[in-house]
Amino acid sequence: MGFDLMDEDKLKEECGVMGVYSKVQNVSHMIYYGLYALQHRGQESAGIAVSKDSKIDCYKDMGLVSQVFSDKNKLERLEGNIGVGHVRYSTTGESLAVNAQPLIVKCKNGEMALVHNGNIVNARSIRKILESEGVSFQTTNDSEVMANMIARYYKDDIEKAIKGVMEIVKGSYALIIMTEDKLIGVRDNQGIRPLCLGKTDDGYVLSSESCGLDAIGAELVRDIEPGEIVIIDKNGIRSIFNDKWNRKKLCIFEIIYFARPDSIIDGINVYSARKEAGKILSSEYPVDADVVISVPDSGTPAAIGYAEESGIPYSIGLIKNRYIGRTFISPNQKAREKGVEIKLNVIKENIEGKRVVLVDDSIVRGTTSKRIVNMLKKAGAKEVHLRVSSPSVSYPCYFGIDTPYRKYLIGANKTSDEICEMINADSLGFLSQEGLIKSTGKSDQFCSACFNGDYPMEIPREGLELDE
Repeated sequence: MGFDLMDEDKLKEECGVMGVYSKVQNVSHMIYYGLYALQHRGQESAGIAVSKDSKIDCYKDMGLVSQVFSDKNKLERLEGNIGVGHVRYSTTGESLAVNAQPLIVKCKNGEMALVHNGNIVNARSIRKILESEGVSFQTTNDSEVMANMIARYYKDDIEKAIKGVMEIVKGSYALIIMTEDKLIGVRDNQGIRPLCLGKTDDGYVLSSESCGLDAIGAELVRDIEPGEIVIIDKNGIRSIFNDKWNRKKLCIFEIIYFARPDSIIDGINVYSARKEAGKILSSEYPVDADVVISVPDSGTPAAIGYAEESGIPYSIGLIKNRYIGRTFISPNQKAREKGVEIKLNVIKENIEGKRVVLVDDSIVRGTTSKRIVNMLKKAGAKEVHLRVSSPSVSYPCYFGIDTPYRKYLIGANKTSDEICEMINADSLGFLSQEGLIKSTGKSDQFCSACFNGDYPMEIPREGLELDE
């Protein structure tokens, strides 16, 4: 994997999943466009599998959706009225073609294809048990552990098999499973990872985000509930709901950063929540300044909200070079340090001689924030006041987000004043946890463990070892 110039100071994306069931038409093109809309969730690999005449056909490879299917014949050959698709960023398992999804697994009753977003924290111990029983693994990721477990349990009733696996695995998952004649969506018991249901004229769609539905003209019906199994087949759609009460714990970073701003997740309009976070941030950390700018693109809605609430004019101060991929390769440390200047450029006339409020959505390591502050001051900014529309990230995630070790999380090792000094800002303000939750318009139904260490479930020792 290459080195991400600017996003080294961001938590890394998870994965995006897509599934389509149509009564009459070939679904591969619909999945292709849906994956395009979900590309922000993973840029390492992409793949599509379809089912036709009791046979599953699949194509996947390393690269962006447009690269993997640059040869249109590869897409044209995928014919079927049921299909699943995946874009991947590896949180568990190496960045190799063998780990690309969908995963195809042989079962007693045929084949199934599986796509997964999330992270199974007890996958290692389950894998050892399966290997001792003679199961052979082809990949190094935890998705194959789930796939093999379901195949192991799948005798005559796949729904019963899935329920059995859900009682054993710990962690987060939005799963879409395709058998020869069914499309099945599964969301983990806490709803940590998102999954929604859409409807087309002749079928149904499952997607990580509603923007995936919009891309193919599907209507958002609702979000899949925590612990829900939704089954779509020739008889229509039905659900099996979790009979054990679990408190919903959607990953708060879906709202802060991961989701596309035009998505709606668990009833939350992502753009509106980010803008509201900026307004609350302005009331929590006001400052006398001349202009509000954002770190594009993820900081822009909060910056607009900050400007509206404060009355300070909003302007564009940084331009993003959109033609540098997220995995642009820095050949050495010196080039790496120049990375932000390659990816971002200052509009000097908008900030020169001015007191600038710089709004970003999060700080993880602090290295990129320091470079941006210095760029602005070098371009003539009189003052730079950094405002962050989330609390300080102080704890690692074990549920599908690629966070650095805790020793590299600046919020775990420095106070706000120390961070401010390190990044050379004139002042620094992080949105409070209370303000963040308020911005969503919902009660506290989120996993915010990366801020407070309050994990929604016990982390097995094998998960904790990842941070040692």
